[in-house]
Amino acid sequence: MLAPEALRLITVEVLRPTASLTSGIFPTVAGRLVYDSREIAVQDISTERPYTPVLALHSSTAALKPRGEPAALNDLEHEAVLDIVAELAVVAGDETGAYADALAGTDPNARLVLAALCSKVRFLLERSSSGAPWRKLVKRIVSVEAIPFAIPDLGWRYQRTTLRYTVELAADVFNIEDGGLPEPIRSVFQSLPADSYAKGKLAELAGYFNAESVEKLEEVAGSVSGPGGVSLQVGRNDLNPTP
Repeated sequence: MLAPEALRLITVEVLRPTASLTSGIFPTVAGRLVYDSREIAVQDISTERPYTPVLALHSSTAALKPRGEPAALNDLEHEAVLDIVAELAVVAGDETGAYADALAGTDPNARLVLAALCSKVRFLLERSSSGAPWRKLVKRIVSVEAIPFAIPDLGWRYQRTTLRYTVELAADVFNIEDGGLPEPIRSVFQSLPADSYAKGKLAELAGYFNAESVEKLEEVAGSVSGPGGVSLQVGRNDLNPTP
């Protein structure tokens, strides 16, 4: 299913706008550290600060379900889960070497930074003008969960929270004759900055959908019984006039 992947890519653009890569002004404290389907690398973590705020996006489960038993083949509810992992990253290490991890402990100031980051993510996606492309794909937010990362039995708590969005997405409407991306993804794609990460990846996806020639309906004909048993021919043979 294409829509959940498109949703994740557009989320990257909302949280790390292409224009910000030039201006240096980013909408969240994570700055340019917004990752698509991967975690932060050790070399990206600042050694000059006690922690580095970061966002990582992952597509999770997706499902298509009919809208009740009498629903038509194309009358489906498209539900998907998007995980946005917000964390305060640090460099940790063991006998195998250094690795990236979330800050451990109960630092109240760090907790406030993480909470503010999560709240700003929600604002950008759900309320801001920059989140309009995101909301064009999302018909309805089913739920938003803030899932902490902790092992309470051992007293371990980490500065990492997963915002789990369960959403209902707009159905894909394919243009068989033109090929390319379906709507509404196509319209969102066209509105993205030309050099954006999301537009580049969606352009790659568009190449998988080739155009197909469709045989057009040219005539509808039949007969009906008229008064006195007369058979009348009905229909049209100009449904697809030649230009």
